[in-house]
Amino acid sequence: MEVIETIEILLVEDNPLDAELTMRGLKSGQVAGKVTWLKDGQQALDYLFRAGAHTGRPGGEPRLILLDLKMPRVDGIEVLRAIKADESTRRIPVVIMTSSQEESDVVKSYDLGVNSYLVKPIAFDALTEVARQAGVYWLGMNRSAPR
Repeated sequence: MEVIETIEILLVEDNPLDAELTMRGLKSGQVAGKVTWLKDGQQALDYLFRAGAHTGRPGGEPRLILLDLKMPRVDGIEVLRAIKADESTRRIPVVIMTSSQEESDVVKSYDLGVNSYLVKPIAFDALTEVARQAGVYWLGMNRSAPR
């Protein structure tokens, strides 16, 4: 019997409306079996590195991380820095989805190894479509490096 892999996406987003629209887009793209939503950078670090409330978390790593930049406690740049600095997580594709169009944020993100930088559109339907397309591309079309 063939085992079908549950594809997990980690969504790190502090804005509940943006998170809802992103999850709606991912669901419409039918690429992820599970979307885990975390509301700040510290929760993301704890989840990825199995610390704090996520000590002993079972299962593997997400296949894709959608990461906002401007968040409470720990910002997205610091989360990205930690992900790309660690051998166990550096190959997970990370897509920044943010409202920031600041050139310094774009440059820092790529310097740290982000795989893609997307500016969130203002229109709700457009954000849903951007999330759907990102999920389809990164999980359906892109070939990731083995981990």
